[in-house]
Amino acid sequence: MEFNLAEAIEILNRTPAALNSLLRGLPDRWVMSNEGPDSWSAFDVIGHLVHGEETDWVPRAKIILEHGESRAFDPFDRTAMIEKSKGKSLTELLDGFESLRKQNIESLEQMGLSAEKLKLKGTHPSLGEVTLEQLLATWVVHDLSHIGQIVRVICKQYDAEVGPWKAYLPILSAK
Repeated sequence: MEFNLAEAIEILNRTPAALNSLLRGLPDRWVMSNEGPDSWSAFDVIGHLVHGEETDWVPRAKIILEHGESRAFDPFDRTAMIEKSKGKSLTELLDGFESLRKQNIESLEQMGLSAEKLKLKGTHPSLGEVTLEQLLATWVVHDLSHIGQIVRVICKQYDAEVGPWKAYLPILSAK
């Protein structure tokens, strides 16, 4: 499927509501559980998404539009949320994510992105040359990937409880 900015924005707009519906009000045993060492809970993922809204997608789009390939993106700290989310509740993170996402979609819409602008290139610190279109497509897939991750982690809390039906639930063996 070819990238379509309007459709991408539709997905990006829906992510906060999807996560709110899935997570808001759940007990900590659901949202703080993970898949073991070096894995993330739903709480961690929401913190990660908040950090991305603050430092990744729109800031990088602006770098491409303003500097092209002459200025590399600032490196993204994928685990910064561990410290940044300390002392916060899931409700605070969900509310912050929703607010930041709304601001970022407004910023994106104000950029007046034409087909030509979407082809502009930037420099990722480890991947090298990327286009604005690739960045925005990655933002969409990143959201959907983390929604899938959250669902997988939550499902695994009942791994043993499903008994023999586990054979029919491939999500329980997914990583």
